[in-house]
Amino acid sequence: MASKLALAQDTLYDLNARAAGLAGKKRRAAELPTVTMVGLGYIGLPTAAVIARAGCTVLGLDVKQDVIDTINEGRIHIEEADLDILVRQMVACGRLSAATQPRESDIFVIAVPTPVRAGNAPDISYILQAAERVAPILAKGNLVILESTSPIGTTARIGEVLAKIRPDLKIAGQHAADCDIHLAYCPERVLPGQIIAELVSNDRSIGGMTSACATKARQFYEIFVEGECVETDAATAEMVKLVENASRDVSIAFANELSLIADHVGTDIWEVIALANRHPRVNILQPGPGVGGHCIAVDPWFLVHSAPEQTPLIATARKVNDGKPHYVIARAEALIAAQPQAKIACLGLSFKANIDDFRESPALYIAQQLAKKFGDRIKIVEPYCESLPPQFAGTGAQLVDLEQAFATCDIVIILVDHAAFKIAAPDQYAGKILLDTRGIYTKKR
Repeated sequence: MASKLALAQDTLYDLNARAAGLAGKKRRAAELPTVTMVGLGYIGLPTAAVIARAGCTVLGLDVKQDVIDTINEGRIHIEEADLDILVRQMVACGRLSAATQPRESDIFVIAVPTPVRAGNAPDISYILQAAERVAPILAKGNLVILESTSPIGTTARIGEVLAKIRPDLKIAGQHAADCDIHLAYCPERVLPGQIIAELVSNDRSIGGMTSACATKARQFYEIFVEGECVETDAATAEMVKLVENASRDVSIAFANELSLIADHVGTDIWEVIALANRHPRVNILQPGPGVGGHCIAVDPWFLVHSAPEQTPLIATARKVNDGKPHYVIARAEALIAAQPQAKIACLGLSFKANIDDFRESPALYIAQQLAKKFGDRIKIVEPYCESLPPQFAGTGAQLVDLEQAFATCDIVIILVDHAAFKIAAPDQYAGKILLDTRGIYTKKR
C-alpha cells in the first residue's frame, strides 16, 4: 500500500511540475483568472482541481451540502485515480474551495448532468439552471464556458437565458456588436481512471459564439492543457462531442451484433474478432453485455433528437446496444433454468472495468433483474463497492468476494472485465457453468 501511495504521489508530482511549467510559460506576465466550476461530479471536480493546480483560484459550486463539506475537508466523494491527493493539496494551499452559492469570478465553467428523459429526449434543464444561478453576478468581461455534453444549440440557449436575466449586459450571440459576456463550448474527452492526465494531455475543441469568444476560451484552456486547443464555432464543437461518442456507439453495436451472430452459428466471437483484426485495415471493437456510462449510452440520442430523419444508423446502433442486456438476461435465465438448485455469481456491476461508476451500467441492470427473479441464489462480486447499490434492496442478493463466489457458486456470469477477474487462475473458472460476456475466460484458454 505504501509503495502504491508513493507511486501515486510521484506521478502527481510530475503532473504538478508540468502544470506549473505550463502555466508559467504561457501566462508568465499575466494575472491568472479566478474560476467558478458549476458542478462537482465526475468531470467538474477533477477539472476544478487541475485548473487550481495550474495556479488559478477556483470555487467549486454544487447543490449538495455533503459534497461541499467533503471537498472543503480535502476529501472527495467520487473514485478517480490520484484525485484524492490532488484535491487535498489544492484545498490545503487555498486554491480550491467549494460552496453552494456562487461568487464573482472571471470565468464560469458549467459541468452539470445532461440526462435523457422519456422518448430519449435530451434534458438540458440543469444547464439552464446553472446559467440562471450565475447570471446575477456576471460582470463585463466575464467568460462563460459550457463543458457538459449537450444538444447542438445549447450554448446559444445559455446566451438567451443570460440575456433575459441581465439585459444590462451584451451577451455573445445576442448582440451583433462587441459583447460584454463571452460564451464558449468546450467538451471534455477523458477516460475514467485517467481523467487527471487526460485533462492535460488531450486536444480540445473550443467553440465560441463569436471568434473573439473562442480565442478568449482558448487562452484560458492553454493555462492548463498541453494538448492542442483548436478554435471553432460553438455549434460545431457541440456536434464534435456527440459525433465522437456516436462513433464509438456504432462501432460497439457492430461488435455486439457480431456476438449475436456467433452465438447463433456456434463460433467463438473472440477468436473471430482477433483473427479479423489481423487485416491491416480492420479494427473491430470488443463486444460486451451492452453499453453504459453517461456518455456513449446517452449522447447519440442527442443527434437522433436533433435530426431524426437523418440518423437511422445511429438510432439503430443505440437499439442494438440497448437490446444486448436483455439478450444476456435471456441466456442467463436459460442456464439457470437447467440448474434449478445452482447458486449464481455475477461478476461486476460498473459500466466498465476498474472504476466505481455505475451510471447506465448494463452489468448492474442484468444483475438486478436476475436478483429480482432468483433472490438469494444470486451472489454479486464488485470490488469497487462496499455494499450493494439500492437497486438490490429486498432481493436477497448478497455481495461477496471473488474467492467466496468461486467456492459457493455453480454458475458464473462475467459482466465486467475488472482486473481482479482477469488475473484469476483459469482453474478457478474450470468446472463452472460460464457465461462470459467479456471474453475473459475464453482468452485465458
